[in-house]
Amino acid sequence: MKFTKPFITVCLMACLLCIAQTAPAEIRPGAITLSPSVGGYLFEGNQCLETDVLYGLALGYNFDEHWATELGFNYIETESMRNGCDEDVYLYHADGLYHFFPTERLVPFIAAGAGMIVYDPENKSRDKDFMLNYGVGAKYFLVDSVALRGDVRHVISFNKTQSNLLYTAGLMFSFGGEKAVEPAPPYIEERAAVIAPAPRVEPAPVVVPTPREPVVIAFEDIHFDFDSSTLKPEEKMKLRKNIRILKDNPNTKVRISGYTSASGSNEYNKKLSERRANAVTSYLIGEGIITPERLVTVGYGEANPETYEPSPEKLRSPAAKSNMRVLFEIIE
Repeated sequence: MKFTKPFITVCLMACLLCIAQTAPAEIRPGAITLSPSVGGYLFEGNQCLETDVLYGLALGYNFDEHWATELGFNYIETESMRNGCDEDVYLYHADGLYHFFPTERLVPFIAAGAGMIVYDPENKSRDKDFMLNYGVGAKYFLVDSVALRGDVRHVISFNKTQSNLLYTAGLMFSFGGEKAVEPAPPYIEERAAVIAPAPRVEPAPVVVPTPREPVVIAFEDIHFDFDSSTLKPEEKMKLRKNIRILKDNPNTKVRISGYTSASGSNEYNKKLSERRANAVTSYLIGEGIITPERLVTVGYGEANPETYEPSPEKLRSPAAKSNMRVLFEIIE
């Protein structure tokens, strides 16, 4: 394959990603994305189609910080090498994306999907083939809702098993979604300097020390779906607040206590509660830079419920849901 001008352009834009100025960024759960792009498309030699410019548009949705889905459309206005006639090619595909380092400015990702490739739709003898695609890409955020984006995909069509290459560069616009909780700015107390005349010497008064106000530390409980130890996006938002509290109180140690609803055997519930507690502990250490020495993890199963369950067979009753939780308990 020959390296075309669009391919060289993509490489240059990839280099610019590495030297661009820093900017705040993150992949936001629940955000809708729109990605216009331009690039090139290389056809396999036996297809007798010229390599040409490709235009694309993708509409996406972020399920959480890592996983997203997209509906993509691409258009190539190419030319047949047999007779020199123009031949339009259209690609329609649905893809899944997994983002690495979703809170950084440079976010690499992998992608894979399936769809349809249509050759010369205005011709009665048009060819329509099922196709798969997979590849890699990267997003570099210029501001929190706009990023440069580059993709390289291997495209396989299955009528005659053709193997093609797609490469694009463009922009990604992000709308809505949940932003990460920003840490509160440090409070700096301002004191005014007062110059006063020297006081007369008098007997020192007896000073009665005033008791210090107790510091109230309140953590949020983390809840789970039935028979699950997977953290939901809204619960991760709560955990970020708990991480902020732990960072503000560096000498505090806590017990991460997992619980379940009343349904199920005691042995199974104890293991499920331990998995829930471990999921929270892993998130605190991985995302919050909290050292393991400050955390103790334990699972209590269905013991000590928050709400009494009169009918344990009702698996998703309000009482059952309130007991599917993990608590933060201060131990030091």
